[in-house]
Amino acid sequence: MANDLAEIQSLKEKKGFVSDMDGVIYHGNKLLPGAAEFVEWLDANDKKYLFLTNSSERSPRELQEKLLRLGITVSKEHFYTSALATADFLSRQHPGCTVYAIGDAGLINALYERGISMNDASPDYVVVGETRTYGFERIEHATLLVQRGAKLIGTNPDMTGPTEKGIIPATGALIAPIELAANCKAYFVGKPNPLMMRRAVKTLGCQSIETVIIGDRMDTDIVAGVEAEVDTVLVLSGVSDINTAKQFAYRPRHIFNGLDEMIKLIKA
Repeated sequence: MANDLAEIQSLKEKKGFVSDMDGVIYHGNKLLPGAAEFVEWLDANDKKYLFLTNSSERSPRELQEKLLRLGITVSKEHFYTSALATADFLSRQHPGCTVYAIGDAGLINALYERGISMNDASPDYVVVGETRTYGFERIEHATLLVQRGAKLIGTNPDMTGPTEKGIIPATGALIAPIELAANCKAYFVGKPNPLMMRRAVKTLGCQSIETVIIGDRMDTDIVAGVEAEVDTVLVLSGVSDINTAKQFAYRPRHIFNGLDEMIKLIKA
């Protein structure tokens, strides 16, 4: 959509900003142009903001430390991950439940913090997130547990994710063998499930009409915003490009090449 002066002014006046991280703020360990200036503008204008990521690997503190290494200082309260959303969902659905988890520290810590314990014999849920320690033995065990009655949960449905090296497999790809072998479909808590987006808006303390989500994926970030009735910004610095955007029935309200273009127009 055209980013005319009225549209830019509307974006500038938003009270709450929800931003994806991978493909928007950084690629792997590479900070993307405009990211630091964007955070500076948010702080200078007393905006409420939250970094919302479908990745479940890292805890808010680890994400805070990563941004610090890249030159951006924010408190850990500004982060909300699919791991936190999953732990929140399970604790509300089934207080005191147990899980068999395939994931890294971000997921395990989030589950423990909500009083959810690990159980590799007869868990209520099998929960899968991003992990670097993915192997056949864990897939096999998870499949058997699901066949015995455990419910299958994915932190997010992303099949791929962007890094500085290129596109790599994400949770959707990792959980697929379990779905196929156990003949079931996982329930995914992260984007595009509007549940995560609504929780983010609630965390900010803003109304939907006062909030905007900035993301790089039409199939997760933008549709989550549309379904949660939040204005949307697509940046072309990650997964989706301008041709991808044209393939969907829904549209972002704004499209920018990256945060650098967006912040330049907002500050003009």
